[in-house]
Amino acid sequence: MDPVLSTVRLTVREAVHTLSSSEDGGCIFSTLGSLKRYLGETENPALPEEQEEFARIHFSTFLRCLVGKLSPDWLELLPDGQLEELWASFFLEGPADQAFLVLMEAIEGAASPSFRLMKMARLLARFLSAGRMAAVMEGQCRQQTEPAFSLLQETLLSKVVGLPDHLGNRLQRENLAGFFPQNYFPLLGEELLQALQVVVESLRGGLDCSVSFLSQVLGKACVHGRQKELLGVLVPRLTALTQGSCLWQRVCWRLVERVPDRAMEAVLTGLVEAASGPEVLSWLLGNLVMKSKKAQFVMTQKLLFLQYRYTTPVLRSLLGYLAMDSQRRPLLIQALKELLETWGSSSAIRRAPLAQQHYISKAILVCLAHLGEAELQDCRDELLASLMAGVQSHLDSSLPAVRRLGMIVAEVASAQIHPEGPPLRFQYEEDELTRELLALATPQPAADSPSEAGPPVAPLTAETPNEEMVSSGGPQAQPEGSDSELDSDDEFVPYDMSGDTELRSSKAPVYVRDCMEALTTSENWERWEATLRALEGLIFRSPAATQEVSVELAKVLLHLEEKTGVAGFEGLRQRALVAVTVTDPVRVAEYLTTQFYALNYSLRQRMDILDVLTLAAQELSRPGRRQKPPQRGPPGPGPQPGSPATPAWRAVVEERIRSKTRRVSKGSAGQGPAADPNKFNSVAGYFFFPLIQLFDRPLVTFDLLGDDQLVLGRLVHTLGALMYLSVNTMVAVPMGKALLEFVWALRFHGDIYVRQGLLSAVSSVLLSVPAERLLADLPDELLEAQSWLADVAQKDPDEDCRTLAIKALLLLEKLRDKLLPPPPP
Repeated sequence: MDPVLSTVRLTVREAVHTLSSSEDGGCIFSTLGSLKRYLGETENPALPEEQEEFARIHFSTFLRCLVGKLSPDWLELLPDGQLEELWASFFLEGPADQAFLVLMEAIEGAASPSFRLMKMARLLARFLSAGRMAAVMEGQCRQQTEPAFSLLQETLLSKVVGLPDHLGNRLQRENLAGFFPQNYFPLLGEELLQALQVVVESLRGGLDCSVSFLSQVLGKACVHGRQKELLGVLVPRLTALTQGSCLWQRVCWRLVERVPDRAMEAVLTGLVEAASGPEVLSWLLGNLVMKSKKAQFVMTQKLLFLQYRYTTPVLRSLLGYLAMDSQRRPLLIQALKELLETWGSSSAIRRAPLAQQHYISKAILVCLAHLGEAELQDCRDELLASLMAGVQSHLDSSLPAVRRLGMIVAEVASAQIHPEGPPLRFQYEEDELTRELLALATPQPAADSPSEAGPPVAPLTAETPNEEMVSSGGPQAQPEGSDSELDSDDEFVPYDMSGDTELRSSKAPVYVRDCMEALTTSENWERWEATLRALEGLIFRSPAATQEVSVELAKVLLHLEEKTGVAGFEGLRQRALVAVTVTDPVRVAEYLTTQFYALNYSLRQRMDILDVLTLAAQELSRPGRRQKPPQRGPPGPGPQPGSPATPAWRAVVEERIRSKTRRVSKGSAGQGPAADPNKFNSVAGYFFFPLIQLFDRPLVTFDLLGDDQLVLGRLVHTLGALMYLSVNTMVAVPMGKALLEFVWALRFHGDIYVRQGLLSAVSSVLLSVPAERLLADLPDELLEAQSWLADVAQKDPDEDCRTLAIKALLLLEKLRDKLLPPPPP
């Protein structure tokens, strides 16, 4: 046996024996001090070979002996904490990996709660604050050849990343703040940076190092969901370090390349979110997407198609990273092709959440902003085919937001892909989302210089002095020969004509029949317009005359077309139709519901019928409804602002009478609204049942279960509104039963708008039909609806559908609690 090795072994054995048997503080202090020479921290250190043997063979055993001796009495063998400080120095100054593992082992094995557990926890906190975790990771970066090295790394990896969980489980309420995840992982990020710094210095010195363990720590921490805490520290520091150093860039590339595949998605997701721009991603990742299939899948598929929670700046960074290098640009073109194909898929439009469709549309516009005309030329036909199919699918959608997405993307993409062709132009409302999408179509400038933002220098015109004169109020010098003083009208104040009314030579008819004749045969457009504007009031003033020609008038209004560009034509026509329906509800409702399923009507006319029926039912069901429409023209003569309608003295007298009168029972101060029967009660069936009977019978030009899903969605919403307005009516129960059967037949419809209407219809049934009748007449339908609502609340891709399903389930719960007696206590 080697005598040097036997000397170390004997020394350690004697020290362990002394620690186990001696109660003399001085002897123990001397023994521990003699072993400190093997750590190289004394004035007379041991030989390097002895230090290596002690660290490799005996150190862990000796630390476990120190842990076993830990007790309050043992630490008090010497005053002033001398023994405790010497005892702790072996953990803080020896080989960091072994000390860390022994500390974790002792904490997991100690009884809870106990003195030893808290002492070891506080020592571990000192270990972390002293920067020893960096030493743990540095030791794993050196090339090792021992067979057990991989097992040691796996154990260390589990303990390093899982430290907050282990300490939280052991310490419970006594846990220290340094072990909280929000505090520990930023510290781990700082220590990882220190280890990377050592790696870079070693490479500069010509030594080989490995970052494999650091990659595993990074990956495991991100898999545990700690990207924000860890990468929030790493990314800003690495950005500054890699910006001017090729060596740091290569170390970072290697760091991410060696991340295990199972953790690659979590790491890349965190990096994309934490990076401040595509340049930073390029410095940190390099051409990782060209080397790793997993990274390529995450960056070009997972983050673009399967996840849509990322913000617009994150999307810009991701696609900008693909566009920054010539080797990565083919991936950007391929991503654009797949994005347009998915964007144009009719199945995806029907089933994908609206937020995901917004996300894909933004990605398409960002891709187009980064690609040039020459790159798009090679795949123009394929892109145009996907674009045209997608535009048609979006315009066929029943959701206005989806249609607007199709319009915006089609305008921008067609101009980019086929600039020499005729431009596409649509009319849509502009809001914040629209402006954001249009802004994405232009690439971000590389830098903004103040000189570029300045106004262009242009020669002054003759009008400029005049503008200055008006704004400043003083005369300015005019050039010779200028006639601006003679031609300018700036000194004239415009006359206020805001109160003027347009003079019309034609008067509106005063009879309903004359209105019908004017609308159908009159060539005098002023008379035609005056008739349309006066028709609603005339109908309410002459209900008997209207009922004589109600169906004929409804037919005229339904087929009426705008001829003169009348402002508000659609509203005037709709209000007149509603007035006719309210005046003669039975016959007009029968006519309109019959025409809804008739041939030779446009989709716009069918939706107008549904709107009129809904508004008329709302008007009929309203208590105290008006008998004539409110005046929409200029007000007639009335009291002036200075002369109120009620004299002031009368109000004073009434107030004095009220204050001096004693009442035994004080009721309502004012008179309540006059009682008025619900006029919709007797006619609800004429509105509802004809609409619900023929929905499954396709016509030549009208197929509700086929392509005309927009009208189907409006029909479902109309039926739900009619059901809601029929509350407390005699026909509510059969209407509810029919509507639930209708909902059950369409419950798996693919269109979001239709499903929203079905869910609203279920809520209308629950609100309108009395609870007792629901349970007595519709028990099976309610059970089926409950199971379907629960499934929709969990699995429907649309957020609004899930919300409506939850509201309907809450209504069901309230009905059950209302009818069933509470359980006995």
